[in-house]
Amino acid sequence: ETTAARLIAFSHENYSEGLRREIFRLFHPDCPASHVCEMNFALGEVFAAAAQRLADGQGGMDTIHLIASHGQTVCHLPEGKSPATPAGSTLQVGEPAVIAERTGVTVVADFRTADVAAGGQGAPLSSFADYLIFRHPARGRAIQNLGGIGNVTFLPAGCRLDEVIAFDTGPGNMLIDAITSKVTEGRLSCDVNGEVAAQGRVDDALLAWLMKHEFIQRQPPKSAGREEFGAAFAEEFLAKSNEKGLGAEDAIATGTAFTAESVADAYRRFLIPKGRIDEVILGGGGVYNQTLRQFIMERLAGISVLTHEDFGIPGHAKEALAFAILGNEAMLGKSGAMPTVTGAARPALLGKIIPGWRALKEQV
Repeated sequence: ETTAARLIAFSHENYSEGLRREIFRLFHPDCPASHVCEMNFALGEVFAAAAQRLADGQGGMDTIHLIASHGQTVCHLPEGKSPATPAGSTLQVGEPAVIAERTGVTVVADFRTADVAAGGQGAPLSSFADYLIFRHPARGRAIQNLGGIGNVTFLPAGCRLDEVIAFDTGPGNMLIDAITSKVTEGRLSCDVNGEVAAQGRVDDALLAWLMKHEFIQRQPPKSAGREEFGAAFAEEFLAKSNEKGLGAEDAIATGTAFTAESVADAYRRFLIPKGRIDEVILGGGGVYNQTLRQFIMERLAGISVLTHEDFGIPGHAKEALAFAILGNEAMLGKSGAMPTVTGAARPALLGKIIPGWRALKEQV
């Protein structure tokens, strides 16, 4: 609990459209193992190059002691789907050995597997960093990430580490992006700034149907992924939308409202009974969707809604910062896991360590 972190430099790089298409092939049920194998190494190269570019602007890779890499999630099944994996499974790609070889720096990666192996959800894992950065002696805070999936860390005023509550709230940007891409026939991969949703009308009946989703109704601890809110669910949603004759704007507005309502519903049922929420702090890519932010604020009337930027942390930087902290904990032999959050049987040591040749050379 004495760990301190300070953001020195940050960069955010989007996948190229070609690489993005290849990544989305990984999510298809018929994706061959050869493509998973190739993309594991290809993404390792992409991550290594991004790390090198950032380091070049900060004195070079010789100044970097450790790289923490979450990787690209391909599949997340914490509940288990077959007798072979009763304790669940999860898979992230972006080969850390490639990153270590290209940069020479020791890499900590594959953070979720140890928690899942210990019977946990493997998510959310940013709660330890949230606790270190945002806990306050007098204010109850909900740290809401709006990535592909939405997840919240609740820090009651003056809380101890074992009093932190965290879980996935439902979809973040994932469903909105899928709907937008489908209804625009690929012209838009996301609803930039929420501009399309702002022109639409939320269909209350369709929203009520969305809120009956099994994941939304489930009690924490819980975590979600494309298995719950990916392409298959987007197709089901659009079939319902088409039956009702909704236009593109109304469909995207309703999908956006689903993310906002799932956040507010989770707070009402699972957080507020545990303690007062004085501030909600939004982060992740969804924070730039102005319509989504407005929908959330409307549903949390009376609660101050802030962003990571209000605390000097760029919205896209928070997850990277969180895993840098977890990587540091792993190198110190400490667990950044929170069994009270994930449901694991014990606090597992998160991450696999791949030594870099720079560190090995220093020992010779």
